[in-house]
Amino acid sequence: MNKELEHKFVTELETNQNIVHKVCSLYTSDKDAHNDLFQEITIQLWKAYPKFRGDSKFSTWMYRVALNTAITLYRKSKRRVTTQNYDSVIFKIKADEYDPTEEQQLKLMYNAIRELGDIDKALVFLYLEEKDYSEISETLGITEVNARVKMNRIKNKLRTILNP
Repeated sequence: MNKELEHKFVTELETNQNIVHKVCSLYTSDKDAHNDLFQEITIQLWKAYPKFRGDSKFSTWMYRVALNTAITLYRKSKRRVTTQNYDSVIFKIKADEYDPTEEQQLKLMYNAIRELGDIDKALVFLYLEEKDYSEISETLGITEVNARVKMNRIKNKLRTILNP
């Protein structure tokens, strides 16, 4: 990859890294697992970047790669995320320190969301990120109608979890 493309990738990643932190918060429960998953998603984004054609916004593409990586790793191990050696990657990304207290008021919601299935978690996450249903359907590879129906069912499920 040429230096210009590498610089563009690093800039986009640093600008949008909160997307990755939020995905990590959904699929991990401690700081070490969060950092491991952040590292793995960053590596997968780097590997996939040469194939990014710009058909969608960088952030939409980033959501898709991050969610697919998290879901794949979560399904493989359920407890421990295995990662590649970060030092073997050519570049270094300046990662802001993630402060979980910023989202403390969402702790109960995150716990309830963790009880959902993998795809449902991703759908809720995108919904909470205020993505419209067309972007949600594009990111998850489902129809808009399916996304709306699933979201209504998930809302009911979350109400039951939060108000037993």
